[in-house]
Amino acid sequence: MPESSSKQNISKEKQPEYFEADPSGNITIPENLASAMGISPGDRVKFIEEGNAITLRLPMRLSKLYIEPTNLCNLNCRTCIRHVWNEPSGMMSEETFEAIIKGLHSFPSLPDSVFFGGFGEPLFHPKIVDMIFRIKSLGMSAELITNGTLLKEEMIKSLIDAGLDTLWVSLDGSTPESFSDIRMGAELPSILENLTLLNRLNGGRRGFKQHMEIGVVFVAMKRNISELPAVIEIATDIGATRMLVTNVLPYTQEMVNESLYYGSINRNNFNLDLPLMDMDEALLESIRKSAYKITMTIPFVNAENLRNSCPFIEAGAGAIGWDGNLSPCLPLLHSHDCYLGFLTYDGRHSRKWEIGNVLDKNLFDLWHTPENKAFRERVLDYDFSPCITCGGCDLSQSNEEDCIGNQFPTCGACLWGQGIIRCP
Repeated sequence: MPESSSKQNISKEKQPEYFEADPSGNITIPENLASAMGISPGDRVKFIEEGNAITLRLPMRLSKLYIEPTNLCNLNCRTCIRHVWNEPSGMMSEETFEAIIKGLHSFPSLPDSVFFGGFGEPLFHPKIVDMIFRIKSLGMSAELITNGTLLKEEMIKSLIDAGLDTLWVSLDGSTPESFSDIRMGAELPSILENLTLLNRLNGGRRGFKQHMEIGVVFVAMKRNISELPAVIEIATDIGATRMLVTNVLPYTQEMVNESLYYGSINRNNFNLDLPLMDMDEALLESIRKSAYKITMTIPFVNAENLRNSCPFIEAGAGAIGWDGNLSPCLPLLHSHDCYLGFLTYDGRHSRKWEIGNVLDKNLFDLWHTPENKAFRERVLDYDFSPCITCGGCDLSQSNEEDCIGNQFPTCGACLWGQGIIRCP
């Protein structure tokens, strides 16, 4: 078994630290703490005032690492990116994963969490349980997302034994017909049988503590949004404590008319997390009357209330593809075409950005390249063209450049940056 790391993650410290201001009122962060926070001489650190507190945005601290074990899958979902890309497919090699582990040891503090997922089915990888075990043995939290088809008894027990902290399950329908219509190749009754077994083996009985936290991800479209209340019921039945709803990102023209982009529902009590989307009054009323005391507000997406905040950069995240290439976020992990519905009717090409490969260079050195540092600082400022509400020029058709001078990769048309598309 791999040895546990003796390094401590600064986010897990329980006791507050106090620093005394000098006669000029300046506060100096000690060198060891600055290093653990990923702050180097010359770095720009973003300060955000929040009431009586100040939050630091640390662009160069790796806090969350997405690892894509494979971009292969056993399903052919209607919503999948595979319908529009020419990317090579494969499984992460043991050599690549070992290079990641070696690179993590080079950081002053380990990431808080590792998320196994990307554009494939993680449980399809034959070594996925070993990967989870290695990450847990280093003291990091481990999450994984699955379509649920491979959650058989042996796999469930192995995930529990490996110490997986959070298991996310994709559920996009509540009836066999609607589910198979979206997730072609999957049968809902079989998956529900798997999830029922998961709940039992996971300690889902009165008085038993769950081994893993269970989350449900729902991809919202016009064809399935009316089933959201029923999916909430399924989520509670399988012992889920978290639910995230994202809009669909149309990769084909067929899916453009399925998009829901303009309203939002905020969660209260039950942890139901919904993005900006349109909803008819009948559905809103049915959710209002549910037993979960959900309160809702419905803002509109316009130039004044754009979020302009990258969930990956703000969280200190990075992503490594199955081939070992490091990118700053999941959307830049693979080149692809998509349709933003109300924005680019002729389609938009997003070119991937690879900072480098962990087989060629240590992960720590890749992470601290001047190019990655400059990009992350630029995204923290989020000074990009407002393509989401404009889209009036040809530059919005790709992420190569925008109309105010930003060069590749540009983020003005990124739906993740507006909270419309989300990932766990």
